[in-house]
Amino acid sequence: MFQGSMVAIITPFDNEGIFDEQSYRQLIEFQIENGTDVIVPCGTTGESATLSYEEHDRVIKTCIDQVNNRVPVIAGTGSNATAEAIAISQHAKELGADGLLLVSPYYNKPGQEGLYQHYKAIAKSVALPQVLYNVPGRTGLNMTAATTIRLAEFDNIVAIKEASGDLTQASEIIAGAGDKIDVLSGDDFLTLPLMACGAKGIISVTANIMPGQVKQMVTAIQQGQWDEARRLHLQLLDVHQTMFIESNPVPVKTAAALMGLCQTDVRLPLVPMQAATLEKLQSVLRKHKLI
Repeated sequence: MFQGSMVAIITPFDNEGIFDEQSYRQLIEFQIENGTDVIVPCGTTGESATLSYEEHDRVIKTCIDQVNNRVPVIAGTGSNATAEAIAISQHAKELGADGLLLVSPYYNKPGQEGLYQHYKAIAKSVALPQVLYNVPGRTGLNMTAATTIRLAEFDNIVAIKEASGDLTQASEIIAGAGDKIDVLSGDDFLTLPLMACGAKGIISVTANIMPGQVKQMVTAIQQGQWDEARRLHLQLLDVHQTMFIESNPVPVKTAAALMGLCQTDVRLPLVPMQAATLEKLQSVLRKHKLI
């Protein structure tokens, strides 16, 4: 259902820390002009953890309004409290979202049965296509392939964003339930190998600053142009790596700011890039003629 080059879009703030709606609308236009297939607001890269409920709604509503049905919008609505995730998801549905991105519960560390029951409750409560989001590096727990395969039985659980970095686990999901649930890469640098195994696309950080190139690589894979796909994968590798030299989204938002797309401001407890890593980021951006 949701395939191709998808962006986990940043949330720009002004120098007073207020949501910068004008820059956000321009970022969305930048994505659509460069062929991005799906916009994903209020994910990790969108600093959802530091948005108030009102801001969360405003960011999603602004995204839906600006996109204006040109591409699907998958709203990040996950929480570590099931009832809260349901409430946020229902509100996103009312705002007009095409789908939901649901991060696994963090901090309270449920077991696999708890994960299953969490997602089951959301699936039964909210009539929208849902994308599970497994990101152990952020949540402190891994959702196993077996749990994902169980959840694939729900018709409105249509995909999983796999950011475990485990190619074997992703392959097990594709082998066990590939006709019922799509696997999407949650790591830019694993898009090529995961799609070679049968994944359907990427929810990308790098696409914030290089949407055309990420789209080009995904299209090459979809068309079976493997030499071209490999060339682009290797060309983008240093960019992907640089996007994580500090906690996401600090590097990608800084890169976007250096490109004149928004301001660098992030919210505490995130802080601006340190001098040494900023120098490395600038070097990579210059290499790719982005600044």
